[in-house]
Amino acid sequence: MSNAITEDAIRICQDLIRIPSVNYGEGKGDEKAVAEYVVASLAEVGIDAKIYESAPNRCNVIANIEGVDPNRPGLVLHGHIDVVPAAAEEWQVDPFSATIKDGAIWGRGAVDMKNVDAMILAIVRYWARNGIKPPRNIVLAFFADEEAGSSFGSRWMVKEHPEVFKNCSQAVSEVGGFSVTLSNGKRLYMIEAAQKGIHWVKLTAHGQAGHGSFINNQNPVTALSEAVAKIGNYEWPQTYTKAVRELFTAIAEALGRPLGDDYREFLVEIPSVARMIAATLQNTANPTMLDAGYKANVIPKEASAVVDGRFLPGHEDALNRTIAEIVGPQIKIETVTHDIALEVPFEGELVEAMKSAILKLDPEGIPVPYLMSGGTDNKALSELGIVGYGFSPLRLPADLDFMALFHGVDERIPLESLEFGVKALEDFLLNC
Repeated sequence: MSNAITEDAIRICQDLIRIPSVNYGEGKGDEKAVAEYVVASLAEVGIDAKIYESAPNRCNVIANIEGVDPNRPGLVLHGHIDVVPAAAEEWQVDPFSATIKDGAIWGRGAVDMKNVDAMILAIVRYWARNGIKPPRNIVLAFFADEEAGSSFGSRWMVKEHPEVFKNCSQAVSEVGGFSVTLSNGKRLYMIEAAQKGIHWVKLTAHGQAGHGSFINNQNPVTALSEAVAKIGNYEWPQTYTKAVRELFTAIAEALGRPLGDDYREFLVEIPSVARMIAATLQNTANPTMLDAGYKANVIPKEASAVVDGRFLPGHEDALNRTIAEIVGPQIKIETVTHDIALEVPFEGELVEAMKSAILKLDPEGIPVPYLMSGGTDNKALSELGIVGYGFSPLRLPADLDFMALFHGVDERIPLESLEFGVKALEDFLLNC
C-alpha cells in the first residue's frame, strides 16, 4: 500500500466536497459537475467512463475495471455523488470548503458519501498507474439522486440500463465496516447486511364540514388527530431479526455478559449508533406531516396526515396490519412510497474478505453484521438479483458521534479514518 493512495484520496475527497452537488428533492438536483469530475479523474489514468443522464443534469457514471478472471461473476462497487443541503450559518466552516481542521476534512458529503467515492477513485487510479488487476471484474457506479429516493439514479439505471450490470452477482457500497467502541475498549466493525423496508402512508379522515361554532361530532380534524396520536404513541413489540441477533450476541460476548431477552439494555454500550440501532429492534411508524383546514372558523370536510413507516425484513404485513387496526376503518390509508427490506447472509467468501481486511489492520477488531434503519442503492440493484452489502470501512475515534454526522451540521471525516478506509477497502477488493 502506497501513501500515494491515501494522499490522492484526501485530495479527491476535498475536490468532490467543493463541488456542491446538492439534492433538494422533488427532482431538484444537479450532479453534472461532479460526474464530469469523476470521468476526468478516471480518464487521467486511462480508464474510460460514461455518463448516463436520466434527466437534465441528473448524471450517473459507469466505468469498468478488468479483473484477472473475467469468467467470475463481477462486483458492483458503487457510491452516490449527490449530497443533502447544508445551512452554512449553522456550521463552524463553509460546508463546501473541504477545510482540514482538527485532523479531519470538514464539509457536506465528508461521510455521506464523498469520502468513499474518493477512496474508490484513489484505489482504481493507483491500480491503473501500476498495472494492478483485481481478481474479478468490477463495475464502478457513481449514482445520482440517492438522497431523494434514487429515481434519477440507481432505480433509473436498473430500469433503463440493466446491461451495465450484466454478469454481476454482488455489490458493495456505503455505511458499513465502521468501528464502534464499547465501554471496555473493544471495537466492533459494523458491516451492513440488512435494511429496513419503507412504507409511507397517507391517512385521510372525512367528516361533515361546517361552522366552527357548531357542535360537530363528525369533525375530521378530531378523528385524524386521535389516529395520529395513537400511531405516534404506539409501543411496537421488540422483534429481532437474524442480523440483529448476531450483532447483539457479539456485543454481549465482547462484554462478557449474558444476552438476555431484551437487547435494549445493551444500547448504552453503543451510544454513537444507539438511536439508529434502536430503530432496528422493531417496526416503526412516525407521523411526519399534517394537512387540514383553511380558515379558523371553518370545520373542513377532510384532514390528512403522512406517516413514515419502516418495517423489518419479513415483517411488512405486521406493520400494515397494526396501522390499520390503530386508525380503524373510518380512516382511509393510501401508500405514498414503498420500498423493500433486505437481509443477506453474513457468510461466504465476500464476507470473509471483508472480515480479513478489517482484521489485518486491527487484529483486535470484531466484524459484525447489522441491520440499517434506512436504505441504500443496494435495494435497486437487488432487483437484478445482485446481493449487496455495506462495506466502506473506517476506524473511528471512540468519542465520535458518527451517525449524527450523516446529514448533520459540521459533517467531517478524520484523516486517520480515511487512511484506514483506503487500506482496508483496497485489501478487500484485491481478495474478494
